[in-house]
Amino acid sequence: MNRREFIKTAGVVTLGLMLDGNLTEAKPNMKISAVKLYDGGYMMKSFACGGGLPEGSIKEEKLRSSLQNYVIDTGKEVILVDTGFPAEETIPVTKDSVITFGDKVKDYVDALKVAGYEPAQVSKILITHKHADHTGELRHFPNAKIYISRIEADDMKLTGDNVVRTDFTDGAYKNFNACQKIADGVYYIFAPGHTKGNSIVIAEDGDISYLIHGDVTYTDEALLENKLSVVFEDMSAARDTLNRVRAFIKENKTVYLSTHTPFGYENLDNKKIMELPDIEETPVVEEKADTPKATGTKWVCSVCGYEHFGDEPPEVCPRCKQPKSAFKKA
Repeated sequence: MNRREFIKTAGVVTLGLMLDGNLTEAKPNMKISAVKLYDGGYMMKSFACGGGLPEGSIKEEKLRSSLQNYVIDTGKEVILVDTGFPAEETIPVTKDSVITFGDKVKDYVDALKVAGYEPAQVSKILITHKHADHTGELRHFPNAKIYISRIEADDMKLTGDNVVRTDFTDGAYKNFNACQKIADGVYYIFAPGHTKGNSIVIAEDGDISYLIHGDVTYTDEALLENKLSVVFEDMSAARDTLNRVRAFIKENKTVYLSTHTPFGYENLDNKKIMELPDIEETPVVEEKADTPKATGTKWVCSVCGYEHFGDEPPEVCPRCKQPKSAFKKA
């Protein structure tokens, strides 16, 4: 006679099936949660959707903004995707700001606890890219393995036996050229453009794919309209990555999980499958990159990642309009 019993594995209750006196363990369900850090902010559409376009070509409006990262519970281990903004830092807001995070909800560790997890439970951390709002609280996880692309790790000068400089050597994943398999159903994928070592994470749960993309787009509006943000280190690579993300979404049932818009946690809560309109790629105007000075201190905007070389940071970030105080010495 068949009967069902509950099995508890790594703190996750799963359902097993008793067959002829032998208990067969069912595969635990994957759980993905948002780690909510800031909410109620805004960003200007020209910032979120104006990458490579002539100035004034985007009809200006304020879009909703927030800041959240994600945690993947496979049933066997707890994996973080990014680690928020440094708790001790503030994000200056002026009348000219083109992006704000809004009001602080929680510091990262407290927000992780609200999501149901203690730092000691975390075994792996996957970093989408080097910017401070994605790497700000790595210090709280000295025993977790930190997976980060070699390009980003070298740029951040990360050290430690727990840092895994990743070269994405496990071959292609669907229409992406290079990936690293992290766990059953969890793939770390090379997706350059926003930064030169940028990556995304795809978690498979049954026939649904959860695409945690860092900043491939800042907003879902940019994804739907097929537009780049103004923040990229390699515009052609950023366009290629966005094209691949859109192609993946069209071929796979995908929940799109953003970092900087409430659509991220709303899509997750509602298990919303993203549907894309057929929109042609928007022609972009090639942008001349600033040539860094051979000497001088490197300053990085903590909001948008803009890099400035000189004895002092600029009075205002030329990209996101944050004041001088937003810059940190690299």
